[in-house]
Amino acid sequence: MKNQNTPMRVLVVDDDALSRDVLALLLAHAGFVVETADSGDAAVQSLSAPARQPAVVLADIQMPGTTGSALAHALRGCCGAETLLLAMSGNLPDDEVTRDFDGVLLKPFTVEELTAAIAAHGTPARAPANAVHQNPTLLNETIYEKLAASMRRERLQQLYTLCLGDIKERIARMRQTASNKEDAAFRREAHAIKGGAGMVGAVELQTLAGKLEEDGIHANHVASLDELMVSCECLRLILLARKIM
Repeated sequence: MKNQNTPMRVLVVDDDALSRDVLALLLAHAGFVVETADSGDAAVQSLSAPARQPAVVLADIQMPGTTGSALAHALRGCCGAETLLLAMSGNLPDDEVTRDFDGVLLKPFTVEELTAAIAAHGTPARAPANAVHQNPTLLNETIYEKLAASMRRERLQQLYTLCLGDIKERIARMRQTASNKEDAAFRREAHAIKGGAGMVGAVELQTLAGKLEEDGIHANHVASLDELMVSCECLRLILLARKIM
């Protein structure tokens, strides 16, 4: 019997680098052990090597090269029956394309939805105990409701889109300033993120940015910036569910 405290291994297969990296960050943040591949062919090649097989494969079905049922067959040949094969798609795919997968997740999906899909299919490898987020306060509902009551939906959508876009640009600049060891510039960007996030009720982003402003460039700043990006994406998913993004 497998140790239920052992983190679940997930292979993410997606040709879109941003989607692949963000999903990998989200899953790693939730406690999964994550590996990635940029194509179906690369995934099959990596799984052919003698190594412990993943419990779950998440494969986009709109990629160049081997995809759809052909990819499912190839993956199954490498992984065996115990691995759960889940297709990912931005649109509802034809049954013919996904029939050989164990299930389908429509993008964007949350870690909670993935965990539910794993449980629903009864895979022997269960999600780790910390796979489901402990519901951190990502969005201050009081501030959100005040903003929603004071402007039209289109304006609210524009506000959050601009805010998240600005935060992502600042995170990119923080990576550059950290690389150049420009601590003061690093702290200024963190301070700006903290202020902007606070204005729109993005509590976790505000807290994380405040910690980065306080600490400046430090040994674990890369992990901290990754966590900031994960929080940004989690907030985007919440807003998307509310039809704000």
